[in-house]
Amino acid sequence: MTNPLSFDATRLASPHLNDGHEAWRKTVRTFVDREIMPHVNDWDEAGAFPRDLHRKAADIGLIGLGYPEEYGGVSEDVDIFHSLISSEELARAGAGGLCAGLMTHGIGLPPVIRLGSDDLKQRIVPGVLSGDKLIALCITEPSGGSDVASIKTKAVREGSRYIVNGEKTFITTGCRADYLTVAVRTGGDGAGGLSFLLIEADRTGVTRTPLKKMGWWMSDTANIHFDDVAVPTENLIGQENAGFAGIVANFNMERLSMAAQAIAFARVCIEDAGAWALERQTFGKPLAKHQVIRHKLAEMLRQTNASQTYLDYCAWQVNNGASPVADLCLLKVQATRTMEFCAREAMQILGGGGFMRGCRVERIYREVRVMAIGGGSEEIMNDLAARQMGL
Repeated sequence: MTNPLSFDATRLASPHLNDGHEAWRKTVRTFVDREIMPHVNDWDEAGAFPRDLHRKAADIGLIGLGYPEEYGGVSEDVDIFHSLISSEELARAGAGGLCAGLMTHGIGLPPVIRLGSDDLKQRIVPGVLSGDKLIALCITEPSGGSDVASIKTKAVREGSRYIVNGEKTFITTGCRADYLTVAVRTGGDGAGGLSFLLIEADRTGVTRTPLKKMGWWMSDTANIHFDDVAVPTENLIGQENAGFAGIVANFNMERLSMAAQAIAFARVCIEDAGAWALERQTFGKPLAKHQVIRHKLAEMLRQTNASQTYLDYCAWQVNNGASPVADLCLLKVQATRTMEFCAREAMQILGGGGFMRGCRVERIYREVRVMAIGGGSEEIMNDLAARQMGL
């Protein structure tokens, strides 16, 4: 029986998509079906995916999507909706660790592109966009995450170099990265004393420790120590003591992408729960014929439809040059709560099968919390939105 709640059937039509967007969807879907789907369970159990997947993703334009062509990117006729399609199609594999690990450059590279010198961009960007080099963003510290203005990692200037001391934690791709985009304190207290430094991960004094976690198994997460790390001043990204604006700007796109992933994960849950409900026989009829199950599925779809519509609206605003901070904060909360609800209800519908490893719903269920916390927790997002509203 055809599943009326398949991943494609539950995607609302968007007035902002054209033939070019649909062609890109087919390209990414083919890549996911060929290179990821057959292996995703094994990679998750192994706690890693092959590094050459970055190069394969670069070959189809996935890594370079939206970046300047002069550095090997793909930017002609590309807009924000192409990026959201990428997030959605990667999420179809039902593995957040894959999305986080493969696309880490999406948060590590933009500060270099936006603020870096021409020399720095020529040195760093082409290798990342080709998939040969990996880059990670280092902001969160053991003493705090969302309170960016209180960052403690220091970079003291000594002639033509900075000496960096401090610690970063929960860094995605922190162990495998070749380059680290690091938020450091070069000035006084508060937001006005922050800068960005590009630190090569093999510099003396950089120590990385892998962290074990509840979800995102195949994406490495690291604790990173900087002990008297000497970094040349030409690795400064942008102006000294002017890094806070770049940090904040980076969050906007991260939250939009995470919202797209969360909604796609919710639709994966609907697809798998719907397929099982149509197949599973209980008390002489399919599970889907029981009213309580039908109502669960209907409520799941209601929430994903509402969230996807909000995503479409926010993406349209960003695509037209706006920076709707409050909406992006609220969207992330809406999307991750939708994911959480759908993961729970899908798990209930699947029963024991959903509790077994190797099931997309099982992976998504244990990755709910990192989506609700990463990129700004629900509490921080709601408070920031309220302040943007003038409250």
